[in-house]
Amino acid sequence: MAIIRSVEEKKEILKRYFHGETAVKLESEYGLSPNYLYKWINKYNKDGFEGLKSKTGKLSKYHKNMGLYLRKPKNKIEELEIEVMKKDIEIARLKKGYNVKGVSQKKEFVTTFSKNTK
Repeated sequence: MAIIRSVEEKKEILKRYFHGETAVKLESEYGLSPNYLYKWINKYNKDGFEGLKSKTGKLSKYHKNMGLYLRKPKNKIEELEIEVMKKDIEIARLKKGYNVKGVSQKKEFVTTFSKNTK
């Protein structure tokens, strides 16, 4: 299991790396996987220290409704947004010619192209 590092810890580790300490030494001292250190270096090179901030648990601007249906609605507006989202998904499936049969793990998508839908 990975240890969650704060941005300050990541900054300190990267500063030491950029001042000449070897990756092997830092990895053994902090118990890091080489992958993490090099990912942090790439993120730092791309976005600076802002790139080191964790995005875990935050919804991206492109997927603001992602996971919305998994949690309980907090108010009536959110409840209605979830209902509209479910209806939009169902409409998109029907436009593509698929019906959903079953629930949970027994759910299957059945094509309706061979059937008359009028």
